[in-house]
Amino acid sequence: MGDKVLVTGASGFVGSAVARALSRRGDDVRVLMRSTSVRTNIEGEAFEIAEGDMLDCHSMIEAMDGVRYVFHVAADYRLWAPDPEEIVRNNLEGTRIVMDAARATGVERIVYTSSVAALKPKAGIAVDETSRHSEQTVIGAYKKSKLVAERLVERMAREGLPAVIVSPSTPIGPRDVKPTPTGRIIVQAANGGMPAFVDTGLNLVHVDDVAAGHLLALEKGRIGENYILGGEDVRLKDMLAVICGLVGRRAPRMRLPRGPLYPLALCAEFVARRTGAEPMLTVDALNMSKHHMFFSSKKARGELGFTARPYSEAIADAVNWFRQAGYIK
Repeated sequence: MGDKVLVTGASGFVGSAVARALSRRGDDVRVLMRSTSVRTNIEGEAFEIAEGDMLDCHSMIEAMDGVRYVFHVAADYRLWAPDPEEIVRNNLEGTRIVMDAARATGVERIVYTSSVAALKPKAGIAVDETSRHSEQTVIGAYKKSKLVAERLVERMAREGLPAVIVSPSTPIGPRDVKPTPTGRIIVQAANGGMPAFVDTGLNLVHVDDVAAGHLLALEKGRIGENYILGGEDVRLKDMLAVICGLVGRRAPRMRLPRGPLYPLALCAEFVARRTGAEPMLTVDALNMSKHHMFFSSKKARGELGFTARPYSEAIADAVNWFRQAGYIK
């Protein structure tokens, strides 16, 4: 039996991949889950379940009893909410509570899952960990929440908290149950629901490579340092072409200007506030799409030995899983 490890967010996409990777390594995995959490992603796994919430100090301390390492992957991952500041509060306070509990219980090492959302993209280049957003430049509540939570962990690490930070780019692959915003793009494109595109780009990485990067950060990462866990930089147009090729559809060729889409986004948000359903298009998403969100994992490759498979393989795994799960018609 290996080390006792706690993973928060194991019902989610990245968290379940991290928990599975630890289990395959032989570790004794405990997962923190709310009583209401959907447990599809941990079915068939021999995880110990600790019921609790990252916003509850008592349950966090109980969950860390006897634990050597903690992977704090849980986050409120919404790109829109009726009250955007709720996302910021949840991710900042949740991270503070988890880190305080880890310090109080004497956890030996923590891997904190941040995001490239806290990094500032630049036109025409793949940025690294030094390209940092500020609260004034970051776009949207989710990105702000990851920024302020990351800064908190950095400050606590300088004060002695044994935390390493990892920043996944855009994970895709199997077990994207919710699915994530990028997963929704894959499903929509595969189902013929994306006849056009805007000119943007992102960095795609297989979720299981991200999980492997978390384990490498535990073993080799330097305390207080941040490591981008990314794959390949891809234009949205090219990503859609790969998806459509896998399902036998014609790839979209029409490029849309952003300007006319803003009124549609405002309408979608207005309807969402009335219905409570997440809008398919938001103003923040359009603003983010102005940037090609390209990132370099050179530091993780050099210091951790991190590697990532080609993005086309990650898309293929995602499409296969979505098809088997019934998301793709």
